[in-house]
Amino acid sequence: MSTPRERLFNLPGVLVWLIVAMGAIHAFRLHFLTNEDDLALLATFAFVPARLTAQFDAAGVAAALRNLALRGGDDIEIASFFFGDGQPQPWSVLTYGLLHADWTHFGLNAIWFAAFGAPVARRFGAWRFLALCIVTALAGTGVHWLFHLYDAMPMIGASAAVSGAMGAALRFVFQPGAPLGLALALRPDEPLAYRLPALPLRHVMRDQRVLTFIIFWFASNLIFGVGAQPLGLSEAGIAWQAHVGGFLAGLLFFSAFDPKRSDFTFELR
Repeated sequence: MSTPRERLFNLPGVLVWLIVAMGAIHAFRLHFLTNEDDLALLATFAFVPARLTAQFDAAGVAAALRNLALRGGDDIEIASFFFGDGQPQPWSVLTYGLLHADWTHFGLNAIWFAAFGAPVARRFGAWRFLALCIVTALAGTGVHWLFHLYDAMPMIGASAAVSGAMGAALRFVFQPGAPLGLALALRPDEPLAYRLPALPLRHVMRDQRVLTFIIFWFASNLIFGVGAQPLGLSEAGIAWQAHVGGFLAGLLFFSAFDPKRSDFTFELR
């Protein structure tokens, strides 16, 4: 009798479908839309902070656009295009997360989503995981908006939700027996590892490994966010504030999504 073949990748279904959906959207844009149609799609579904700000401070947005025009260059044309008629487009606070600038942008998000989203999705289940993605994407939108109130440049990418998965994973992946790393995320050996009770936030923040990860994460996001364009690492700016918003939401709101785990106990030392 032949034994069943083990799957090479054993990602949770909800995570697979999210990654496939984002990849399919980018492939559709790349292969089936003209440049003009793609720009129109971005103008409709990307998040543009100034559109939201204009609902209560239209004069401030107009002043920001005038200052941009006085500086010259192509930025005013890009900003004017994406600002459009100035309507808020409320759906864009979420739909921006399904769009990516290029395959590299998509690929990096997919890899990190697989590494950190897999243990969280196995722990939460599909619907709770989707709810976490929505909340962290919204948190990313909110923090980005607070730092770019009058900016008419579009924001796209799943990085806020990916960062939210990272923040949520920190609540349990450093415990003994818990999964950590891309290899374990793709090929889990012990399903019960995802059921370990999460430590309270106050205890998590005392863990030197967690603190080291958080410091490194914030430092790298700040360095790449501020220095990507000046250093020539990216033509577009990196919305590091959105990453921070998603990460903090995943870390702080973890308990709101985590199923109760009364069948396991652990000792605090």
